[in-house]
Amino acid sequence: MDLEFIEKYIPLYVEAGELTIRIALIGIVGSIVVGLICSLIRYYRLPVLKKIVEAYIELSRNTPLLIQLFFLYFGLPKIGIVISSEACGIIGLIFLGGSYMSEAFRSGLEAVQTSQIEAGLSLGLTKMQVIRYVVIPQAISISIPPFAANVIFLIKETSVFSAVALGDLMYVAKDLIGLYYKTNEALLMLVVAYLIILLPISIIFSLVERKLRYAGFGN
Repeated sequence: MDLEFIEKYIPLYVEAGELTIRIALIGIVGSIVVGLICSLIRYYRLPVLKKIVEAYIELSRNTPLLIQLFFLYFGLPKIGIVISSEACGIIGLIFLGGSYMSEAFRSGLEAVQTSQIEAGLSLGLTKMQVIRYVVIPQAISISIPPFAANVIFLIKETSVFSAVALGDLMYVAKDLIGLYYKTNEALLMLVVAYLIILLPISIIFSLVERKLRYAGFGN
């Protein structure tokens, strides 16, 4: 193990890690917004929109992120639409993550008892107020476990961004291996970088889930 090599190239992993986190964060926030909208459309069975959302979810969940990125990065320029590597990564992550978040939120929405919705309406709340103050808070609490799994899944999926020339963690590792043949050192730094990013997130979500369970939510 070449410790001097590791020490020399740690800054490259730090820079790539910052890029990975930034893209993942934007993609996850976008996925939450898309997922919440899609889950509400499916939950309330809005006529035409429900069919569109179901088609989107099937397409998104049954095609690999890598293929989606290739379509955005190599396919769209054929019709005159050129998108940067970073934008491709964000759009691809939102497109994939939105469908998974939708399923997670939908399971939470369907777990909210109808009697609570009726109670909110009987108290004089409007439908939008019932959604905002009664349905969504409980649905989010119930959806924490699948939501946490989706967040971790989406961060790990960023490892394919190197295929569209995006300088993420995997790109740096592959570049160093190709240039210096330091496979063990490059992969060790890659594993450690992902652990530094993912382990705290996993621990935080575990604590949140436990706290909600003790508080009586999500049962």
